[in-house]
Amino acid sequence: MKPILKLTFFLIFFTITACSFGQGVFVNQDPKFEQLLNEKRKVNSSIYVSGCYKIQIFNGTSDESKKALVEFKKENKNQDATIVFSTPYYKVWVGNYKTRIEAEKNVLLLRKKYPNSILIKPSL
Repeated sequence: MKPILKLTFFLIFFTITACSFGQGVFVNQDPKFEQLLNEKRKVNSSIYVSGCYKIQIFNGTSDESKKALVEFKKENKNQDATIVFSTPYYKVWVGNYKTRIEAEKNVLLLRKKYPNSILIKPSL
């Protein structure tokens, strides 16, 4: 009885391994998906820069944050600005300041136009 049981397990194992060789996993995905991932990687790398400070000029709904971003970019074409979602709010982050002193100077200037501006240091 034992030799038949061993033979059965051997045949099952052999069949499973033989069927799995030569077969690969193929994923059929839209080519635009890879483009979207690359764009997302670029956006993420511009938002989270290790050791950089940012200034948050707005915190609120999606529509309001888009308006704040457009308004800011009209007046400050040379500064980076982006919208970041952090449940449940959308935030407008400005700049990539390498030192805290540089960021503090700019937050004082921005508070004239955006009184709720705060200095932040995003974590990875």
